[in-house]
Amino acid sequence: MELNVYNIKGEVTDKKVTLDDSIYGIEPNEHVMWLAVKQYLANQRRGTHKAKERSEVSGSTRKLIRQKGSGGARRGDINSPVLVGGGRVFGPRPRDYGFKLNKKEKTLARKSALSLKAMNNAIVVVEDFNFDEPKTKQFVELTKNLQLADKKLLLVLPSQNKNVYLSARNLSKVNIISASDINTYKIMDCVSLVLTESAVAIINNLLLKA
Repeated sequence: MELNVYNIKGEVTDKKVTLDDSIYGIEPNEHVMWLAVKQYLANQRRGTHKAKERSEVSGSTRKLIRQKGSGGARRGDINSPVLVGGGRVFGPRPRDYGFKLNKKEKTLARKSALSLKAMNNAIVVVEDFNFDEPKTKQFVELTKNLQLADKKLLLVLPSQNKNVYLSARNLSKVNIISASDINTYKIMDCVSLVLTESAVAIINNLLLKA
């Protein structure tokens, strides 16, 4: 698949980039993508929730009513889950929600997500660029030139670039990521995927080796 390369003014340059069919042209595996997104979201959870169970609730342990003959539910002390103000039954405990996903599954998920974007013509390739200083106005101008101003986009850079990152940080519909950190969730969470020329080469090396 061959794509035109745009400059930051939104003009088509003489250069073209060929996207590898083994990455951008495979049949997307929806289940593996779902697993990768599920793992990403699970890893974002802190899992620090905790409810007090009957042994942890502050209250007397005196038996309130006789065991049999009252006609009501059997209960011992005021901490019984049956009563208002008693302990919680099977409440949440601190835990780690993360789960294992095989390396090949993660790679397949990223390839599937990229292929899906390619199928939907949602990939734009731009020349490598840099800003002299952090300016949000400059980045807004860039998105307008590429006709992506109203779309949620993910810009993939070859490496961390402080000026570009700070220029886009205040824009709610823009995410910036390094090519080496690209993941399925971020790809699926955008409408348009904007790749720089160097980032395309890094993604190829990353996913073809795996």
